[in-house]
Amino acid sequence: MIKVLKAGFFTTIQDKGRFGFSSIGVPFSGVMDTFSADLANTILNNNLGCAVLEIAFNNCSFQFLTATYICISGADFSPKINEKAIKLNQKIVIKKNDILSFGKVNFGARTYVAVSNGILSEKVLDSRSMFAGITKSFTIKTGDILQINQNYNEENNTNASIKVNENYFKLKAIECFKGPEFDLLSTKQQKQLFEMDFTISKDSDRMGYRLIEVLENNFPSILTSSVLPGTVQLTPSGKLIILMRDCQITGGYPRILQLNEASINRIAQKNTNEIVNFECLSV
Repeated sequence: MIKVLKAGFFTTIQDKGRFGFSSIGVPFSGVMDTFSADLANTILNNNLGCAVLEIAFNNCSFQFLTATYICISGADFSPKINEKAIKLNQKIVIKKNDILSFGKVNFGARTYVAVSNGILSEKVLDSRSMFAGITKSFTIKTGDILQINQNYNEENNTNASIKVNENYFKLKAIECFKGPEFDLLSTKQQKQLFEMDFTISKDSDRMGYRLIEVLENNFPSILTSSVLPGTVQLTPSGKLIILMRDCQITGGYPRILQLNEASINRIAQKNTNEIVNFECLSV
């Protein structure tokens, strides 16, 4: 078991998400950065569907009430065990009563804590991913006790770790494809879209990342249509919204771009006021 000593600003349990329920209006949810979560689970030899802790911002700490192994991937929030620094992307031995905490943010916006065999929270609609209105809580809280598999077999530890290129978190270029309404943009608008730098607004969350700069918008209203994580919508104000994992399943704004999976992951690791630009892969 894991005791939550300090829950932090926004810490949730997430897995691959919910699939097959969009017909009843249920969002996909799941980890925002699948690359980092998959890496942490892989290093522990977990199934990729195992639930992990997704930590946005760093002000949190946990006490392990049983021995286990962990791996931390994604953003570098200077993780520590009992106040001693540990590496990212490495299998770490955890002893009973060890305390995991975080310090300075070096890069990235979300870090992932995987434990051996995953976190064993309640499954709702085939997923452990927290989402308001679906699960009992949409974040973990200070004092919570998180269940984990306690079948711990001590193994020889290794100091080996995987090095992840930090450019994965820092590159401005966001690869995308043309969306269904892209061709409604004028030549001038299309040029602006791929030449402008866009700034991530503080009004961004798991539902969508909003961008500050304005693109001219003279579109008429469109019928409500299906949207996915990674859909880029052009709002009536001219501002862009990049839909993320908790987004709704339909929307009425023009869908001018669609991000690929790698770019959704990269956006998930961007902080407020970071700059991005779009790079079109469509021919």
